[in-house]
Amino acid sequence: MHPNDPHLRSFIDVKADSDFPIQNLPYGVFSTASDASPRVGIAIGDYVLDLAALQAAKLLDLPDGVFAQPSINAFMALGPRVWSATRARISELLRHDNAELRDNAALRAKALMPMRDAKLHLPLRVEGFTDFYSSKEHASNVGAMFRDKTNPLLPNWLHIPIGYNGRASTVVVSGTKIHRPHGQLKPPSADVPSFGPCKRLDFELEIGFVVGQPSARGEMLSEQQAEQMIFGFTLLNDWSARDIQQWEYVPLGPFQAKAFATSISPWIVTREALEPFRTHGPAQDPAPLPYLQQQGANNYDMALEVALCTPKMTEAARISATNFKYMYWSSVQQLVHHASSGCAMSVGDLLGSGTVSGPEKDQLGSLLELSWNGTQPVQLPGGEQRGFLEDGDSLVMRGWCQGDGYRVGFGEVEGTVLAAK
Repeated sequence: MHPNDPHLRSFIDVKADSDFPIQNLPYGVFSTASDASPRVGIAIGDYVLDLAALQAAKLLDLPDGVFAQPSINAFMALGPRVWSATRARISELLRHDNAELRDNAALRAKALMPMRDAKLHLPLRVEGFTDFYSSKEHASNVGAMFRDKTNPLLPNWLHIPIGYNGRASTVVVSGTKIHRPHGQLKPPSADVPSFGPCKRLDFELEIGFVVGQPSARGEMLSEQQAEQMIFGFTLLNDWSARDIQQWEYVPLGPFQAKAFATSISPWIVTREALEPFRTHGPAQDPAPLPYLQQQGANNYDMALEVALCTPKMTEAARISATNFKYMYWSSVQQLVHHASSGCAMSVGDLLGSGTVSGPEKDQLGSLLELSWNGTQPVQLPGGEQRGFLEDGDSLVMRGWCQGDGYRVGFGEVEGTVLAAK
């Protein structure tokens, strides 16, 4: 049976609403109290399966030590055929009717552990980080807010996936607390800028994708080559200091306003696991230049949501629910364009989709939009409201694709805002 077959069942009990059924098998890096060495595992239900232990037991035919590492980079470097074969083999080992692992009590005790007992780490060594700006709804909202309500998109936006090179050094795993950044601030009422803590801290709901194969410097990519280079996808929160950004972004775009933190979920969902949920994106008019034209259905029907919890709240309240299928420029187009100048892509490059916003008010992927730059604060349970994030606020993002009786999910990416240092 194919690893995506909806009839597959694992010998491990997995609830119907779990993000991690046997049809998913996302990769991550973890350690435990009994073994502090970070190594590669996959999520299955409420458990982590230690792939280094499986390899040591000779159940996985791969180069020695590829999973006994603090990142998935070495495994990604082996290429798409190995990715697919390994996923198929892990799926086989977890099937309800396969006795190899199911009936090996000693190996199960060593290789399977409750996720609550695992410490999850950044799953990859991020070689480079690029963030795009590929939601037409988001770009239109921002353009209407700050430029021209009647013509919000800049002339290049419909012709080119707009992006900027961010900071790989500040990509952190879910659960990492985020200090409010400092920067230059110049509100419209001030004659000169000042320096101090950001006052308009925001989130950006995004999907990141991970490059698993390199490209040569000086070479362009076809649609098919770019697709094959994508290893998988992760939830991404690109924290944003809107007041710092408003002062600095002309003429070269975001810099310090986006450099202080980018949070990702600890699990990388493989491109192959998302294959059943592919869909065509919005019609692109005007048609892109030939090198950006795509034949495949390169978007995904992926539900996304954001919940906010303030220090006064006992549980998080959902403030946005949208879908990745709305993205105007696909991940494949973003990668094709990134390499089109001859830029060499590396194993471990992380590319962010840009804020994912939909056409409705409750489908917006940032507080900037939800509160319309603070003029229409978001109402929260208990009477609180937010225009932008305050110290102590916690953001939780979730995402999943819904199958027939199962879901392929990402877990969550969470971050709590701390006061500026």
